[in-house]
Amino acid sequence: MLRMRRIALLSLEEKIDTSSAAGELIFHVFGAIAHFERRLISERTKDGIAAARAKGKRPGRQPLDMARVQAAIKLIEAQTSPTEAARQLGLGRSTVYREMQRLGISRPT
Repeated sequence: MLRMRRIALLSLEEKIDTSSAAGELIFHVFGAIAHFERRLISERTKDGIAAARAKGKRPGRQPLDMARVQAAIKLIEAQTSPTEAARQLGLGRSTVYREMQRLGISRPT
């Protein structure tokens, strides 16, 4: 589509000009190498996850500790700020606010 509109890439740093046959070839080679690297990264990631699972590990985020969330809610109900409750219990501040919203608890004034 770009070629039909007579639009070409001219890279001054890499000396690539896609209006010429050689420049177009280099552009396609760079694209193919980038695609190859992306596929390699994807394959290695999948292999790493499979190896971790084989060792009994569960990749990804740890499940939310609901006991700590409930403790944070109790602190908030006792007039502790959500930020302070999160800090004391080792939770993320956004996690505390999200759970407050889920439970219908408004911010203390």
